[in-house]
Amino acid sequence: MSEIDEDIAVPAAIAEAPSTPHDSDDRLKPEFVAEVVAAVEAGDVARACELVDPLHPADIADLFELAPAEQRKPLAAALADLLDGDVLAEMNDWVRDQVLEALSAQQVADLASELDTDDAVAILEDMEPEDQREVLHAMEPEDRAAIEEALSYPEESAGRLMQRDLIAVPEHWTVRDVIAYLRGNDDLTTDFWEIFVVDVAHKPVGTCKVSWVMRAPDEAPIAEVMAREQTLIPAEMDQEEVALRFQKYALISAAVVDRTGRLVGMITVDDIVHIIQEEAGEDALLLSQAGDGDINEPVLDSYRARVRWLLANLLTALVASTVIGIFEHTIERMVALATLMPIVAGVGGNAGTQTMAVTVRAIATNQLTRSNTARSIMRELRVAMLNGSTVAVTIGIGVALVFQNPALGGVIAAAMMTNILIAGLAGVLMPITLDRLQVDPAVASSIFVTMITDSMGFLAFLGLATATGLAGA
Repeated sequence: MSEIDEDIAVPAAIAEAPSTPHDSDDRLKPEFVAEVVAAVEAGDVARACELVDPLHPADIADLFELAPAEQRKPLAAALADLLDGDVLAEMNDWVRDQVLEALSAQQVADLASELDTDDAVAILEDMEPEDQREVLHAMEPEDRAAIEEALSYPEESAGRLMQRDLIAVPEHWTVRDVIAYLRGNDDLTTDFWEIFVVDVAHKPVGTCKVSWVMRAPDEAPIAEVMAREQTLIPAEMDQEEVALRFQKYALISAAVVDRTGRLVGMITVDDIVHIIQEEAGEDALLLSQAGDGDINEPVLDSYRARVRWLLANLLTALVASTVIGIFEHTIERMVALATLMPIVAGVGGNAGTQTMAVTVRAIATNQLTRSNTARSIMRELRVAMLNGSTVAVTIGIGVALVFQNPALGGVIAAAMMTNILIAGLAGVLMPITLDRLQVDPAVASSIFVTMITDSMGFLAFLGLATATGLAGA
């Protein structure tokens, strides 16, 4: 090796490190994650920090999620100086809980103090009560009071979601007063799109975009510049309903009010994007009874979330097996019935699931209300009739040709038509009924719809076979 080569030689670990931590899809490369973990395991904290320091907070959060579970606490201890509030805010809930366990209460308090109130609440609300109290005790009184107030609201409510840092001005001010207030107070939040105008009781009476203030004459009263129509969000409103309002009215931000109508915070659209994503994923997982559906969720938690629904499904499956037992002698006389009856139940189940998915989504997005319930039921019945006719004719002709038995083809066609109609009706009525009973239709609908389509499919097919004397032919 030449002298020049010796001067620029680098340690093997650095030389082998990937030239860029990201792959073509902008995800952290496995070899980069392995490099950081290896540095922590070797006690080379400086090297680990050198690798991680250039990363965006979202990438650092991804690093912890991609690292082996047993390495997350040592990784958090080694990278404590690089862990800030933005990293924790981007981190998966389960992973964040593991990371927080490696930090002291004072460290967690300092990190939470860097965040907006809603992000700080998201970090503290899942902590054990004792740990939560310890962290709150380590915070500054002003920050602690804001977070304790937010925690007093129901989970997944606007009160938990809102930010306290906002701009509110009295309605008797002029534009000049507002601009002087914004320029003369260094403690005001720097990220805002709207200014809220309030009366003497601190109740919002209007909103004013920053661009309006900048373009209005200095002496113009702010009450003449503002828009009086606004969407107010009650602090107790469920976050899913909040997201629907933002979507319906194309909101950028909205005022949050308490039960007396006083302004207590605001919600911005960037918070809502996360809520829409979470709620959509949550409904999909509830339909499958898969728990949180998070790959970072502890095994026992996933087990407890899923097994109860499997046991419930076991009980409902017994209903279908009981129907089969009633027609045991019919099946013994014609074995072809045993071959064909799963087809009737299976297609009916799929038809019911399709209708149920559409109905649950319509309920979740407020497309299905009491005013259009009857129309929606009739629509799904018409769809089921068309689907049933198509499938029934297809299976009827196919069975008649394969088994050389037109009567059997007719029976399975009639059973298929019946079951798909029942599936369509069950798929729309079950979620609506559960919703009216204040039960989340995404949670229990699928089990009941499956039970109905299986049971009625077997009953229709085997019952028609028995009634027509097909098995005795």
